[in-house]
Amino acid sequence: MGDLGEGDWREATEEAAPPAPATAGGGADHLVVMVHGIVGSTADWKFGAEQFHKLLSDKVIVHCSNCNMHKLTLDGIDVMGERLAQEVIEEINRRPHIKKISFVSHSVGGLVARYAIGRLYRTPRRTFQSAPQTLSDNNIGTIHGLEAVNFITAASPHLGSRGNKQVPFLFGVTAIENFACYVIHLIFGRTGKHLFLTDNDDGKPPLLQRMVDDCGDLQFMSALQAFRRRVVYSNVGHDHIVGWRTSSIRRDSELPKWVDSTNKIYPHIVYEELSKAETPNQCAGAADVDNCTLEELLLRGLKRVSWQKVDVSFHNSKVRSAAHSLIQVKDPVMHCEGADVIQHMIDHFIL
Repeated sequence: MGDLGEGDWREATEEAAPPAPATAGGGADHLVVMVHGIVGSTADWKFGAEQFHKLLSDKVIVHCSNCNMHKLTLDGIDVMGERLAQEVIEEINRRPHIKKISFVSHSVGGLVARYAIGRLYRTPRRTFQSAPQTLSDNNIGTIHGLEAVNFITAASPHLGSRGNKQVPFLFGVTAIENFACYVIHLIFGRTGKHLFLTDNDDGKPPLLQRMVDDCGDLQFMSALQAFRRRVVYSNVGHDHIVGWRTSSIRRDSELPKWVDSTNKIYPHIVYEELSKAETPNQCAGAADVDNCTLEELLLRGLKRVSWQKVDVSFHNSKVRSAAHSLIQVKDPVMHCEGADVIQHMIDHFIL
């Protein structure tokens, strides 16, 4: 893949070998791709995948992504996104009966999935020439020919990790946050640069800024719009890796007040809302676009599509300091308290 230019990528993948016969999944025609976070592996979604398979086995085929495990997650969101896109194509080719696709991602995996769908997006076929689509058009495209259904992320840093308490373990100290921007690449490689918005490849804007628009062959926002629903699960506190604002795509003033859940089925779900799509004028507010911070630009871009927002709290848990892993149930024993979050995903999953 590294030797292919952007213009050659799609042609090469679409001329791949004929699909192999379908394997596991019976009559299921809905592919669910689960994507792990940084330095993660397929094991991170073991519990989630088992629950999806157990409760929806006749409806979905679950695939835990394995193309970006461990140190490969340090190569950059774009490189990982290209790998994931190719992996998804291979899975689709193996199962010609698949008609629908959904993504369930954790942490940085949510950004990788957003990049991958931008690569996999296909515009609607038309019999006549017309004006370019807008995000409000009903005639939406597909993800490599499949109907796009659910796009779900859990504790993903959609607004990046730069400053403003986006990484809670930096304690919101400006000097520490600024220092982190200069050294993060030494720890997390190109992925760190992308998260802290310090990348400047060939003079281009930061990757996350480019990912709130359509950029030639990479149609990031059109791809997001293609999904029937987009959902962000966010920890309201005790997540020392990804802050509440960046994972829930909100400004400080938009963070809701919440109370303990009284729901016995979902004891850790403390707030839910549907954030409707906003027009560019609504997103802009009173501030001039030229004076916006990068975080504000990312917010405005992502708010052009609707999001279901589900806020989660483990503040009463004895292991609440592991909230970033609890929300995913990374370990079925240590993080079992997050099982109701996975149950909530499954119960509200559109098939």
